[in-house]
Amino acid sequence: MRYFVELVYNGTRFNGWQIQPNAPSVQQTIEEAFSLLLRTPISITGCGRTDTGVHASQYFMHFDFEGEFPKAFLKRINKYIGNDIVFKSLGKVPDDLHARFNATKRSYTYFIILEKNPFKTETAFHFPFGDSLDFKKTQEAAQLLLQYDDFFPFCKTHSDAKTMQCDLMRSEWVQDKNNLTFHISANRFLRGMVRLIVGACLNVGLGKITLEDLKYAMDNQVTLKKSYSVPPQGLFLSGVEYGSYSSEGLGFLEE
Repeated sequence: MRYFVELVYNGTRFNGWQIQPNAPSVQQTIEEAFSLLLRTPISITGCGRTDTGVHASQYFMHFDFEGEFPKAFLKRINKYIGNDIVFKSLGKVPDDLHARFNATKRSYTYFIILEKNPFKTETAFHFPFGDSLDFKKTQEAAQLLLQYDDFFPFCKTHSDAKTMQCDLMRSEWVQDKNNLTFHISANRFLRGMVRLIVGACLNVGLGKITLEDLKYAMDNQVTLKKSYSVPPQGLFLSGVEYGSYSSEGLGFLEE
């Protein structure tokens, strides 16, 4: 039988989601914990791959399991797994529902603080140039991207992506006192795409590149004159939807 799990994690101490040789990953940590508590090898599939240092405030994974769950399994696994991962819910789903391939919409949020804050060093990017930033142009850069379907300028080199096409549904900045937050949603994302888009918007706002430079790169699908990938700690996978299964998150999951 197939089970879906909703979880959240702080990615600071992991080398991304995917299992890596000789480096801790979220996937390996979860597989080892589930295999131990369920007393059988468990292989999990996540809804996407987050990079080193990137977080998830909503994430889904699936696994197949035929046995019985121990009593109070979620409480036990949360106690065992440590402080960086929390499992929110677990429930049985149709056998053909796939955490990665059936996701119809993914959302990311990038958090920027304009004043240094020692309590947010793991979960936000301190950007000390807020006084020099033209927020209107930063917003215009984000809105410009909604006109396009191909995103080669925002794909890291050596990507194995077969297509650069993404259906962008939201690209928007929100300004609140000493904070900037970028929201972006699409059916899929390219490797490093969000951090490169955030960097490009900031560069437009700082005058390092123009909106015309950005438009040229997108029209011609070429690399920007100045590419800037912001640090990972401000980035969160913040939402995943599964078409008709989605109302508020995945409604069929049960504690």
